[in-house]
Amino acid sequence: MIGLVRGIVREKTPPQILVDTGAVGYELLVPMSTFYTLPAIGQEVTLRTHLLVREDEHQLYGFATEEERHAFRQLIRIAGIGARTALAILSGLSVRELREAVLLQDGGRLVKIPGIGKKTAERLLLELKDKTGALLPTGHATAVPAGSAPHPVNSPEEAIRAEIVAALLALGYSEREALRAVSALPPQSDTATGIRLALKALAPGG
Repeated sequence: MIGLVRGIVREKTPPQILVDTGAVGYELLVPMSTFYTLPAIGQEVTLRTHLLVREDEHQLYGFATEEERHAFRQLIRIAGIGARTALAILSGLSVRELREAVLLQDGGRLVKIPGIGKKTAERLLLELKDKTGALLPTGHATAVPAGSAPHPVNSPEEAIRAEIVAALLALGYSEREALRAVSALPPQSDTATGIRLALKALAPGG
């Protein structure tokens, strides 16, 4: 199986790209989250891949991170969720946002994605309800950037959110409670303020 492709970006026509590895040019379908991180045409890129084999076609899918690829593989295991639909989901939501939607059973986020109706959203949430950990690769692998130069996965605001969630979990709150409290917070410039506001919201009568 082709697990990784490294080469020069020759064409970018979303959602399809062409990567020239020197000996072979690979056409890959990628989610928009990956597409936005691609370097300019003529620059080198490294992508994790998933090869989908059917009787009538062999289609290669590319992902900027192992996290995205893993989530894609979990999604296509769900009845009624094909590869194109999984690609659309990952184009509309980050893996973190998808995981939050599942934890909070928030179908509203999913039905905003083209091709995802209410019934499909409900089935997806039900299938993944007790498997949110499955959306992350073993060991919660660090993201591999699409470009040749590494860069941080999280923005400063996302890093603060993660620290607040971790603090709430350490205090004994469930992951669902922590995510719900953090999702309601205004943008935070520091972790301490965010934790204080989250605890206030979680307090009885808060």
